[in-house]
Amino acid sequence: MIGQSDRLEMRRALDHWKAQGLDFTRLLMKPKVGLEVAISNRETQDHGLDQSLDHELIKQAQPALQRGEPVAIETRVHNYNRTFGAMLSGRVAERYGHAGLPEDSIHIKARGTGGQSFGAWSAKGVTIELEGEANDYVGKGLSGGRLIIYPPRDCAIARAEDNIIIGNTVLYGAISGECYFRGVAGERFCVRNSGATAVVEGVGDHGCEYMTGGIAVVLGHTGRNFAAGMSGGIAYVLNGDGTFEDRCNLSMVELQPITPEDAALEALDHQGGDLEGHGLVDLSRDMTRFDAQRLKGLIERHLHYTNSEVARRILDDWEAYLPRFIKVMPVDYKQALAEMQANQSRPPQRSCHRP
Repeated sequence: MIGQSDRLEMRRALDHWKAQGLDFTRLLMKPKVGLEVAISNRETQDHGLDQSLDHELIKQAQPALQRGEPVAIETRVHNYNRTFGAMLSGRVAERYGHAGLPEDSIHIKARGTGGQSFGAWSAKGVTIELEGEANDYVGKGLSGGRLIIYPPRDCAIARAEDNIIIGNTVLYGAISGECYFRGVAGERFCVRNSGATAVVEGVGDHGCEYMTGGIAVVLGHTGRNFAAGMSGGIAYVLNGDGTFEDRCNLSMVELQPITPEDAALEALDHQGGDLEGHGLVDLSRDMTRFDAQRLKGLIERHLHYTNSEVARRILDDWEAYLPRFIKVMPVDYKQALAEMQANQSRPPQRSCHRP
């Protein structure tokens, strides 16, 4: 029956208004060709998976995969090493599920040029640090891992913030995790991001396109059409030349200034919000407030992981730089958060029962 598509029929028992009017006749039609023409799969494809660098990563990561023991791996990467780290994260997910491993359980220090989809689907507990640059689709489907990319320390680049460090369509469909990129990204940065946090030093056109969640921090210039179709999440953009509004698509978002919140900052400082954490997690629960503290914390982490000169300049003169940042907030997302907070603040209703 393989290839006999003319024997297939559309199921008539499906009673749903969306199915009405569908006609699969042309899809199911069997072409009239000679016996020498294949109408079914008769050839196997070699995708080169047996040559994937991930096999070596998986081998070296066995202590973490089997017993949860931290491991450190060093390797060279080349532009033909596609989806670097994806198979390794698949092994993490097989054993530990989406919860993954504790942070930095598997720390990979790579040098060179990452191929397409570098760090795709990286699981929680996997940290990939790249001294070099990477191609398109970095962090595609990121699932809790941490990606760090910065130029080689001995390169001739004087200002990383003026040079491309990663390609287009970065963090496509990411759901969680964090990224720190010392340099400029290409077009469609954070497209369809739904939960990851990322810091970058400039982006091309269509940044945060169709974004539904997460946090994006841009410490430099943005291209045109920023936030097109952005329905969730937030973005902080350094409006250095004061022209960001002209390049932002305001059909679904509004721009807000970021002001210090002294009382909130003092309270959070007393709670012990530090670089590694707990304060950052608490701040992530309410995207309508604590912008100054959240933004500063992310820039501090960017400096920590990438040694960024841009981050250092901003932090050294924080009071002067803070007013130059703009918060990009989707209108409907803001309204939904406000309604959720209102519902949570209401006292529970008690029902009366007669004995």
